[in-house]
Amino acid sequence: MRIMGLDVGSRTVGIAVSDLLGWTAQGVEIIRINEDKGEFGFTRLGELVNEYQVEKFVVGLPKNMNNTIGPRAEASMEYGEKIYELFGLPVEYQDERLTTVQAERMLIEQANTSRAKRKKVIDKLAAVMILQNYLDAHPTKL
Repeated sequence: MRIMGLDVGSRTVGIAVSDLLGWTAQGVEIIRINEDKGEFGFTRLGELVNEYQVEKFVVGLPKNMNNTIGPRAEASMEYGEKIYELFGLPVEYQDERLTTVQAERMLIEQANTSRAKRKKVIDKLAAVMILQNYLDAHPTKL
């Protein structure tokens, strides 16, 4: 069963998918969105759902550090509700506090990536981290 991880931001959605066994997460791409124009990337997301035969979504939930739900987390939950309506697949939420910070630190320390290159991949790497954290917390039983 393939699971798709999403890092939903105000301008982009980072996409990751699990392997068929549900053990590892791999980055796929970043979809550009424009909330002001009502463009949320659902067409491209649907193409990826079909291509990877996704059976579940895991949406990153950016809670506040005190564990409360703020405006960004509410927007992520609204996105999750919309993809459930569109695709009819289960949607779960994974606490993603600090995943973008961790992803950026990883790119700086391990890959020595420039700021311009980091901007191009940070959301995809954050999606990988969200999905991998979910997979680690919910191991597949063979």
